[in-house]
Parts: sequence; structure tokens; C-alpha cells
Amino acid sequence: MTRSISRFKLGLLLGATACALAQNPGAFTPTGSMITARAFHTATLLPDGRVLIAGGTNGSAPVLTAELYDPSTGAFTGIPWNGGTPLFLLPDARVFVLGPGNSTSAASIYDPSSGAFTAAVPWNTGLSVTLISDGRILALEPGGGLEFYDPSTGTFAMAGTIPWRDWTSTVTPLVDGAVLFTRNENDGACGRTPIPYSLALLYDPSTHKFAETANNVITNHAGPTATLLTNGKVLIAGGDLCDGDGGSPHAELYDPATQTFSATGDMAVGRESHTATLLPDGSVLVTGGNICCTDLQLQASAELYDPVAGAFQSAGYMTTGRAQHTATLLMDGRVLITGGYRIMFPTGNGIGRSNAVLSTAEIYTPTNPVPAAELLSLSGDGTGQGAIQHAGSYQLVSADNPATAGEAIVVYCTGLINGSVMPPQVSIGGRVAQVLWFGNTPGFPGLNQINVLVPSEAAPGTSVSVRMNYMGRTSNAVTLGLQ
Repeated sequence: MTRSISRFKLGLLLGATACALAQNPGAFTPTGSMITARAFHTATLLPDGRVLIAGGTNGSAPVLTAELYDPSTGAFTGIPWNGGTPLFLLPDARVFVLGPGNSTSAASIYDPSSGAFTAAVPWNTGLSVTLISDGRILALEPGGGLEFYDPSTGTFAMAGTIPWRDWTSTVTPLVDGAVLFTRNENDGACGRTPIPYSLALLYDPSTHKFAETANNVITNHAGPTATLLTNGKVLIAGGDLCDGDGGSPHAELYDPATQTFSATGDMAVGRESHTATLLPDGSVLVTGGNICCTDLQLQASAELYDPVAGAFQSAGYMTTGRAQHTATLLMDGRVLITGGYRIMFPTGNGIGRSNAVLSTAEIYTPTNPVPAAELLSLSGDGTGQGAIQHAGSYQLVSADNPATAGEAIVVYCTGLINGSVMPPQVSIGGRVAQVLWFGNTPGFPGLNQINVLVPSEAAPGTSVSVRMNYMGRTSNAVTLGLQ
């Protein structure tokens, strides 16, 4: 095994030097503005590092256009678009789009490499749409029914019924494949007094069954953010605290090991309609949101959650106060923040509130930005034949020595987080592979490996594409032989 992977380590060492970033570490700096002012829009990181911005509202009407942000130039460029709203980057590197237009009765698939859309598919869900770890989309229908959509086959399958019919606040896929649903309606009550509407359930996608957690959500805010941490816990923060009277500063953790919710440190200010972005160092960047005060500086404030300390600390201030904006972790470890609206109080006393929809964008540069994980290739440039071995013999998987469906193989990469329980997602031929094990390669510091089973649905070929998605960022594509 040592002889087999020594050639891969050279590529690791050559590629280990990170490029210098122009932005000041730990600060927000302006970047180019969007072509169109937007709030309630989406931002999707593409495999080439660009960000697809689409949908939303300009304050008076839906925005049916899209544009691409290029981090290398800091500029936005308009593209032909069907008017839909992109929701996910799929395992085959295409984008799932709700639409075309502002329709919620159809969906389509966008291929960023060609700019083409597939034919629309029927779509009858309007509450919650979540991409789960096996590459399927879990959709919550208005009546409480659940269904799976498989983008690789274009088929639907029923997936059970959630016990409640409304007020689903968060839907979070966990590291073990289960999905955490929370339901929270503040009902006018404030603080951390539990009320009957604060509920939580675990959903098993393999059995379509729900199970109660050991206790329920302990904070009665509606519409908080839910962030899966690298330790496997879920950070739930902010939201509407008092039936429309302002954002909540409270946060809590869900621990899947004990299936319990417990309080963690509060944010410095109450926030709703804010963003929460997991950074590669395990911290969570929280930005902006509706903050019930006339202080415009507070509306631009940001905080970092430290999961080790269980506390938030100041991360400075954005260049502009925002709510209903987007925050996207880029390939180089920075965060792109776009659009949203800024709350203004012309009278200075909270009366006469108005919302100005923004076209501006800015970049947050962490103190230690961490680039996206990468798959290793024999050429050393991250393309072509991947550094992939048969698990049984540690021979190279190649066109002359192909892998077979259901076989265990070893995929070598860099960039996995030490100590993280968050599994990478590996797709082979656009189909998600089952991860058997991942971590540091014994005897080779800085080198990672992922042991996976080759999916039986993947089409054979001499140069089948292999990709990895980790922390919302897609790696480079390499190839293997598959028979």
C-alpha cells in the first residue's frame, strides 16, 4: 500500500500552498454589485467556483432573471434563464430548479456546463424541499405528505406523512442519514418558556417512519436557522421571538447521540431572516437579519459561533445591513454575501419602516480561509485518471483494471476536516456511492481517503466521472474505469 500511494503524496505536497487573498482576514469588503436588486433569492455554488444567483423579489414583483458571480473577477454576468428558482446542486453537477417562471407546479434541471434545461417535471409541493445524503430530494407537500424525487431517474415515490400539517420550521439531514424536523410557532409567547407548538421529530428515509426525540425544541422562536456542525450536532439559532415583535437572540443544540435539545450561548442581538454559514474550521458565521431597533450598524453586525466554547463572538460588521440575503461559502474559503433588503426607519423611532432591496454584494474573509477538498489524480493536476484503488488489492482502478458494481474502492483526496464526523458525498457516474469509511490515510499526514461502494446504477465506461461534495462545495472531477 505504501508504494501504491507514494506517487499521490507528491501531488498533495505540490498543491498544498494556498494562494494569497486580497481581502483582509476577519473582515467584510465590498465586491461587484449584482445586475438586479434581489431579496428572498437563492445562491448556488457551481463546480467551477462561480455562484448562480436567481429568483427572489425586487420588493414589488418577482425577479425571473439569473446571473453568475465570478470570484476571480468579482463581477456578476447575466445569463439566459427560464425564470425558475435554483434550489440544489445535484450529485451529477446539475442544478435542481423550481419553475420555470414563478410556477410551483413544475421543476426543471439546469446544466451549468451547457446552459441547457431539461424538460420540466410535475411538482406539487410547496412547503419544504431538502436534498438528502443519497442524492434524492425529500419534498413536504402542503397536506403533510412526504415524497421522494430522484433526479437521476426523474421519478417520484411516496415517503410517508408527517404527523403535523403546518409550521415546519427546519428540516436538517443528519450525518447518520436521518432527517431532523422541527416545528415551532411562537404564539405570541417570548423567551425560553416551552409551548405546545415547539416539537421535533426524527425521520428515517429507509422506513419512512417518524420517531419522537427525547425532548422537544426548548426555544419558542419561529423560523430559526438550523446548521449541521462538523461534530454532528445541529445549531438552531434566532428566528421570530414574539409573534412578529422582533428576532430572538437564543440558540440551542440538538445532539443526535442523546436525541436531546439543550441551550447554548446566546447571540449578542436578536435576529430573524439572517444567515448561518458553516465554515471549514467548524465555526458558524451569522450575518445580519431583522433586528428590532433603529441602529443601522446593528443590522450590519455579524457573529461567529464557536462549537467548542459554546458561545458567539463578534465578527465585525458587514458593509451594509441586510436581511433575507444569501451567504455562500466559496471554493477558496471566503463567503459571498448578496442582496437582501435593508430596513430603514425614516423617523428614527421605529415608525415609518420601509425596506430597500439591495443589489450590492460583499465578501467575508475568515482569519484562516480553508479551500475546498480535492480529489487526487495520477497526473497531479486534479484531472483525468483518479488516484483510486481496489480496496481488496490496492491496485489502481483504471480502464484496463476497472471497478465493478458493488465493489469497495479507495478514493484519495485532501481537505477533509480532522475530527469531523460529517461524511463527504462521493458520486460515481452521477450516482451517490455508499461511504464505508473516511479519514486520514495511515502513515501519510495530510492525505485523506474515502472507502466507498461502487453504485450499481452507475453506467459503465472507461472514463466514468467521480466527484466529491463536502461542506456544500463540489470537488474537481476525476475518472475511473467501470465495467
